[in-house]
Amino acid sequence: MTLFGDPATWLPLTFATLMGLSILIYVVLDGFDLGVGVLFPLAEDAEKDRMIASIGPFWDANETWLVLAIGLLLVAFPVAHGTILTALYLPVSVMLIGLILRGVAFEFRVKAPTRWKKPWNRAFFAGSLMTALAQGYMLGIYIMGLQITPMTVGFGALTAVFLTVAYSFIGAAWLILKTEDLLQAKAVRWARGGIFGVILGLGAVSLASPLVSPRIFEKWFSVPEIFLLAPLPLFSVALIAVLWAVLRRLPTRDDSFAWVPFVAAVSLFVLGFFGMAYSFYPYVVPEQLTIYEAASAPESLFIILIGTVFVLPMILGYTVLAYTVFRGKAVTLSYD
Repeated sequence: MTLFGDPATWLPLTFATLMGLSILIYVVLDGFDLGVGVLFPLAEDAEKDRMIASIGPFWDANETWLVLAIGLLLVAFPVAHGTILTALYLPVSVMLIGLILRGVAFEFRVKAPTRWKKPWNRAFFAGSLMTALAQGYMLGIYIMGLQITPMTVGFGALTAVFLTVAYSFIGAAWLILKTEDLLQAKAVRWARGGIFGVILGLGAVSLASPLVSPRIFEKWFSVPEIFLLAPLPLFSVALIAVLWAVLRRLPTRDDSFAWVPFVAAVSLFVLGFFGMAYSFYPYVVPEQLTIYEAASAPESLFIILIGTVFVLPMILGYTVLAYTVFRGKAVTLSYD
């Protein structure tokens, strides 16, 4: 026993928490800039420049959290890393191609000759759509226990569409916060349409998770758990009601309440994440491997934790600094 208890218990739990938080931060932060890309075909050319300007200082830093999450999975839970990526090899490949395409298009659309701007805009949209759909499909297959059957593939396709719509919704909420005038008004209309996809997506995941596993069903619907967990769905319904009411009032002349849709959307993502985390704990591979079975040796985890103590604050600090320095409305896009 150590000062903190058995390291074979608290170290895997610590790394599972760090990995989960990294995934949550990535989904929220990269979710909105992927959503902006998905919305690209709905905007005029001049508006696309303003949309790019709204995410320009953040998009590459946002992806750092995905690298951190996968890195933690690899070093802390190597057996689970192999199992998960083997089952999801194809959608992971699609996601990586989409991320590469987005990154290249992001830079080239501004620097390329005018006649090539539209093809690069289409490439940016395609990369964003590929990434969002791939992540949604992976979410669905993970919920289904990484089993590949016609039913699980169908559910994966459904979650792919719903997560993409959810990303477009939080992207629209971000544009409401960061833009003005006609583009902001358009973003409000996009958000009003996207909220239905968010509702359907949350409902699909919430219903599927307990139905796919008797263990998860027991965790949610036994007594007293059902009463203790009731605030999660109740808060979600309340947030959706707030979103619906605020979106009907926006845009306002003084730009009041422009921050509400984004904050509410982030809150919905957080509630959904904690619901999933509660459902699947202590499994890192649903119904197959727990975090304790898949974890590296405690000695290895402790060494990795020392490095994490230094690296994680730097990533957090850089993220906070970027969002602090570039707060306020997006300005005209310029690479001068």
